[in-house]
Amino acid sequence: MMKLYGLGPTRSLRARWALQELDAEFEFVPVNIVAGEAHHPDFLRLNPAGKLPVLVDGDFVLTESAAIVMYLAEKYGGKGLMPADLKERAQAYRWSLFAVTELEQPLWRMAKHTFLYPEEKRLPEDIALAKEEFLAMAAVLEQHMKGREFIVGDRISIADCVTAYVLDWGNENGLLDAFPNLKAYLERMYARPKAPQRIAEAFASLQS
Repeated sequence: MMKLYGLGPTRSLRARWALQELDAEFEFVPVNIVAGEAHHPDFLRLNPAGKLPVLVDGDFVLTESAAIVMYLAEKYGGKGLMPADLKERAQAYRWSLFAVTELEQPLWRMAKHTFLYPEEKRLPEDIALAKEEFLAMAAVLEQHMKGREFIVGDRISIADCVTAYVLDWGNENGLLDAFPNLKAYLERMYARPKAPQRIAEAFASLQS
């Protein structure tokens, strides 16, 4: 059985989403990053970067949430998470990479300069710049989603598993108010029966 190492509201939610959409059997192994478990030698043997998530499939170990989603979609190729058509598949790759580079990176910078970095290293001006960058790129996706139910094609794909998490993160920062298409898309995605917890719910679960 595959094992997914992760923690509540982290990017491991993406991998969980793919696993659940694919009806794949897996064991979830919680890793308490706050307690330093991601830097334990046993975990570092799985991921020397000390980050989540990590997928272990037999003797195969894979890190990076988007790569895990893509791997799972290929492994369970008959279940439709990876588009069969080459050009549609290329678009799914395109928007997945757009999500992790153009949307996620500004949010990550905001988080670092808000609470992750030591106070003396935080740069308030970088938060403002990152917010501008996110809003500019969210406007691109907002236009793309006009009249669409899913990011690519007529069914859920890797692009949705990767992107919905990022948009939920942006929404937690109050950055989607000007984007009705993205907000409606977000609600549709998380209303799916096999969707994972939203970020706020995952945080609440950790604190309870």
